[in-house]
Amino acid sequence: MPSPGIGDVLVRVQVASFTPTELDWPSTWVDRAGRDRRPSIPGHEVSGVVTALGYGTTGVTVGDAVYGLTDWYRDGAAAEYVAVEARNVARKPDRLDHRTAAVVPMVALTSQQALFDHGGLASGQTVAVLGAGGGVGTFAVQLARAAGARVVAVARPWATDVLRALGAEVFADVDSAPLSKADLIFDLVGGEMLRQACAVARPGATVVSAVEAPKVDVNRRGLFFVVEPNRAQLQELGARIVAGELRPVVGGAWSLKEGRAAFEAKHRGGQPGKAVLLVADES
Repeated sequence: MPSPGIGDVLVRVQVASFTPTELDWPSTWVDRAGRDRRPSIPGHEVSGVVTALGYGTTGVTVGDAVYGLTDWYRDGAAAEYVAVEARNVARKPDRLDHRTAAVVPMVALTSQQALFDHGGLASGQTVAVLGAGGGVGTFAVQLARAAGARVVAVARPWATDVLRALGAEVFADVDSAPLSKADLIFDLVGGEMLRQACAVARPGATVVSAVEAPKVDVNRRGLFFVVEPNRAQLQELGARIVAGELRPVVGGAWSLKEGRAAFEAKHRGGQPGKAVLLVADES
């Protein structure tokens, strides 16, 4: 049982979600001082119920249903309980079930911050989303469309139907996609795909990546960022989901004891949306 520290809440986890690549993150295995902290608990997205408060904690109370992001350098939500900073969670809307709420924090905040906080996307502009078939990509497509932008999605064939239904123009690779017409390129892949996109981006375009620093020349703006917890943004996005304006794409669901299989399945690909770990019975 984790012990909540100053400003923490202890959350009884109902549903958790994860990012397939998080096992490769240094923060999964070490603390902020670089010391080995294994064994580690993965999963940084949680929806559950507050069962205890740390000293000085404000903003939530015991019994509140909450959802949010856990700290990268602390144990995550793939467990029955998780201690997380209270400022990193928001009250869960009553009409949002735990399974859906668990996939919201990472995808919603990453998309919001990439497109608008860092990318400055505006109505009438064109945004290209590289790796659009996953949880973040599918949510980014919806946010961009809702803002009045044209969306070009680069994704694998298995995600085509989902992305087209969300209003995106879908292309199988960067060579065929009209990236030279994009005002903003949002990268979720990195590597060669990002390098190709940077090479064809038009002068004045912005390239934002959640994977690695884009290599662009002085005529283009490149930015790598790491998503940050934001209670106000999470509350606003949660309200829009409940109102039916946005729809998180929930992928496969596994029990907590099947966590290894869940990670392996996401690494194999072929599953749109976010995977969830069902920790407790919602009833």
